[in-house]
Amino acid sequence: MAEEVVLFGTWGSAFSRRVELALKLKGVEYKYMEEDLSNKSPLLLKYNPIHKKIPVLVHNGKPIVESQVILEYIDETWQGHSLLPKDPYERAIARFWAKFIDDKYFPVIFKPLWFKEKEHEKAVEEAPELLKFLEDELKEKRFFGGESIGMVDIVANIIAFWQGIFEEASGVELLAKEKFPKLTNWSHEFVSNSVVKECLPPRDKVIAYLRKRWEG
Repeated sequence: MAEEVVLFGTWGSAFSRRVELALKLKGVEYKYMEEDLSNKSPLLLKYNPIHKKIPVLVHNGKPIVESQVILEYIDETWQGHSLLPKDPYERAIARFWAKFIDDKYFPVIFKPLWFKEKEHEKAVEEAPELLKFLEDELKEKRFFGGESIGMVDIVANIIAFWQGIFEEASGVELLAKEKFPKLTNWSHEFVSNSVVKECLPPRDKVIAYLRKRWEG
């Protein structure tokens, strides 16, 4: 029986786009199922009954949920491009920074992204300190994963792409080149990667959606 890989996602979600990127880097063929989160499909509710959200990866009928869990599953299941280092210590460090981005940094930019100007000031105050940690972690590396895109880079897509959209739509700059030259250079190189480009939504469409939401 042929291997079946299905990804349930949403076009503008940084989290489902992470999984798409990992699959493409690995060269895994998959079927993409676009979800309307205002009218979730019976299959999504079946495969993720606890959280009822995307992304969900279904591999030969078995569902895996939560984007970072899915990324590790992909890395362990398929050969090819490595998402995590082989060395146990380096793997632990990568997991730490991936968790840092989702647990510490994402909430800081999420509120102003969705809840208008009232949260912008808080983001401007808190984001630089957290970005400084990431700037220092990059050191002189091309990517967080070294010379190639790894799990931390994929998780940090919210900084490389989605944060830039927030800045453009709101006029609030968080990732200033003079303050964070390494992160800025990393961001440009990440979004310029040919495989990454295939996994990013249309920028204009996301900005239009965001502005419409703010005005609504």
